[in-house]
Order: sequence, then C-alpha cells, then structure tokens
Amino acid sequence: MAPSLPADRTRIETLLAIMARLRDPDGGCPWDLEQTFETIAPYTLEEAYEVADAIERGDMDDLKDELGDLLLQVVFHARIAEDDGTFNFGDVVDAISSKMIRRHPHVFGDGDADTPQAVKGSWERIKATERDAKAGAEPARTLDGIPKALPALVRAVKLQKRAARVGFDWPQTAQVLDKLVEETNELKAEIDASAAPERVMDELGDILFVYANLARHLDVDPEQALSGTNAKFESRFKLIEDWLREDGRTPEQSSLEEMDALWNRAKAHQRAGQQD
Repeated sequence: MAPSLPADRTRIETLLAIMARLRDPDGGCPWDLEQTFETIAPYTLEEAYEVADAIERGDMDDLKDELGDLLLQVVFHARIAEDDGTFNFGDVVDAISSKMIRRHPHVFGDGDADTPQAVKGSWERIKATERDAKAGAEPARTLDGIPKALPALVRAVKLQKRAARVGFDWPQTAQVLDKLVEETNELKAEIDASAAPERVMDELGDILFVYANLARHLDVDPEQALSGTNAKFESRFKLIEDWLREDGRTPEQSSLEEMDALWNRAKAHQRAGQQD
C-alpha cells in the first residue's frame, strides 16, 4: 500500500506527491498507471481550450479551476517522463526558467527593448537563434519548429508569419482578396466538374488558408473571429428554437423558409439589444 501524503509539503509538492501516488504501481490508480504521453495529450489540449473559454466568459472562479486542471496536465506529463527516466518536473521548471531569462535580455541582461513591439522582435530573433542551434550543422529551415498539432487555422497563420519574415508575402491586402476570388473560382470549377472528393477538399483547404492569410493581413485572430461567429450562430439558433417552441413546434416540424424568416428576426432582435 502506498504511504499517505506528508502534511508538511508545499502546495506544488503536494500536487507532485498526489500524482506520484496515483502512478505508484503499489496501490496507485489503474487508469493513471496505464496512461502515456500520447493518451494524455488530447486531455491537455482540451484543458487549454477550457482555460480560454473561462477567460472569454470572464468567469474567474472557473478560470481558477481550469488553470488547476491545466497544471495537472503538466504534472502528469512530467511524472510519466520521470517514470520513464527521461526528465522530471524540476527539469521542466528549470527549462522554462532558463528560457524566460534568455529571451528577456532587456530585463535580466543588458539588452534594450522599451516597447512591446521591440520585445516581440527581440523574442523572435532569439527564437531563430535557438532554432539554428538545434539544427546543428544543417541550416534551420524557415518553417521549422511550428507544431503540427496546433489547430489548423492557428498553424496556417504561424506558417504565413514565418514566411513573411523572409519576404514571402503579399504587400497589399487587396492582393489577398484577389487570391481569395481565384481560389473560390477554382473550388467552384471542381464542384461543377463533379471532381473527386479529394480534389474538392484540396481546393477548400486552399480557400481556408487564404482566409487565414487575410485575417493575418487585417490583424485579426481567425480562431477568435470564428469562435465569435460560432457563438453568434448558437445564440440565434436558440432563439429560433424558443420561438418555435412557443408555437408548439420543433425545427424538424418547420420549413427552411420559416426558420430563415426567424433567423432574420433573431438577427434584428440581437442588433436591437446591442443598441440599447
């Protein structure tokens, strides 16, 4: 049987001890014991999104809980690594501490950066130097180090930003809009030709990539923009359901024309509320 937790631990030590107990082959939790980096990774992503959701809703109590859940993910990964003999939580802390000091020479060294823009430029230059060091004898490529597990829109913007730093970018937003028309016409041509689903998906992907580029040129976060539209769609559709319910019906019992009229009513209702 695993021992009980000592009472004289610091807060983080208590959390580390809890995870060690859960992963203890002698009396630990069967579910926690069978987890790997790969099986835990989806939960890590989910918890990060839940943190963002709590921030967007302005719910500080929920944010406190969600940050704890996200911290647990870091502790969980570090414990799995410690069990494998590769690294431990202390190594994770040391790595991020060293990185933050290294990337803030204007605070911890003799660097000079007195505006947020200057800090960002310095940060990117230091990151580029770090990528070159990791690459070793082979020169680092421009797009190296952008995680493939990022949401596709987020990764698209990061790829485009990195390429733009070396001059691969349209100078004018109007050119991006022209490209959007071009890609839309190519998609329409594939659809009209009853092309294979793979061809249609490829062209649709090109359009989404250009939309991400347009968002970058407009200095808009495409994930945030789409998230806002998702919320708007959800709230309007709920109004449609509410109004239909008042009439004793469900969406399935209504026509598209009826729901479209209610959609326009919902739009007007929300706009009136925003003006009040």
